[in-house]
Amino acid sequence: MNALPAHTAPGPKTAGVFIIDDSAVMRHLLAVVLGQDPAIEVIGTAADPLLALNRMNRRWPDVIVLDIEMPRMDGITFLKRLMAERPTPVVICSALSARGAATTIEALASGAVAVVSKPAGLGAAEADSEGAMELLRAVKAASTARMSSLHHRPARPPALAPPMPLPAGSLVAAAISRVVAIGASTGGPLALESVLSALPPEAPGILIVQHMPAGFTAPFAERLNRNCAIEVREACDGDRVMPGLALIAPGGRHLQLRRCTTHYAVQVVDGPPVNRHRPSVDVLFRSVAACAGRGALGILMTGMGDDGARGLAEMRCSGAATVAQDEATSTVYGMPREAVALNAAERVLPLGELAAAITAHVR
Repeated sequence: MNALPAHTAPGPKTAGVFIIDDSAVMRHLLAVVLGQDPAIEVIGTAADPLLALNRMNRRWPDVIVLDIEMPRMDGITFLKRLMAERPTPVVICSALSARGAATTIEALASGAVAVVSKPAGLGAAEADSEGAMELLRAVKAASTARMSSLHHRPARPPALAPPMPLPAGSLVAAAISRVVAIGASTGGPLALESVLSALPPEAPGILIVQHMPAGFTAPFAERLNRNCAIEVREACDGDRVMPGLALIAPGGRHLQLRRCTTHYAVQVVDGPPVNRHRPSVDVLFRSVAACAGRGALGILMTGMGDDGARGLAEMRCSGAATVAQDEATSTVYGMPREAVALNAAERVLPLGELAAAITAHVR
């Protein structure tokens, strides 16, 4: 098998994209969708990774759109080889089957920067669908990805010291003091795993919005749960926010915090996309600002666009502690940059310091 070619500089204006999928119909449809955007140039397609490697030697792409299940070499094997020899932004375009979703999460853990669902139908109308627009956004975000950020791994912080005692009967204050809200998008799955896996079991209760299609968040949560000392699961409506538990918003639904008499719980609700996303980081952050105020910590991580920036600003105005991930360790420095521009972040921290910021969030 030939070695991967040496790096050459990408084109200055358009993102060169290569599509790898064993379905000729799907390759054509994806090329049509991506060809709508003048900032994207489809430079080639192939039915499997071995054919793709030969064709990509002529011009190495800025982004690869990759299927998982293919003949001769599966997508996971190709992805791991690619990340070891020549890291290149990869967008996984996967089916929504249970098996496909679990394998896609493995791909994200192996270095893919984003995942989108394969179009549900095949036809001209599909090129203008919400799924098509999501593919375009994912590829454009991936074209700006900083692959070196994938190597930033935080060290596991020491266990939390016992918190200072609160006034008698102050159960609500105890809950307020231990609410952490996190938002992430492109590059977020691997970054979140780095942070959550570094937390001790007694870490504050955590709510997470990771931009991800419906059907993928449950296996994503299951993977994190296997690799973390805290419990991680996909949120269900009414789940209680507790220390040592991280709840991830289900794909396709919004996640909000609500205040009960003696504790906090979550609401999982339907509703239109906010900032083009469902779940939306802004929806979560605004609910945390309204319910938890100065007892909360908000963290906005890697991702394209501005979702979460205004919500983080509302959290800061409510007295919450707020943090944005820094540029050097962000795969895509979009959402955190917007938060910094709005003066929404009290602190800007590298990925390796976010776990320590979470464990320190005890009053």
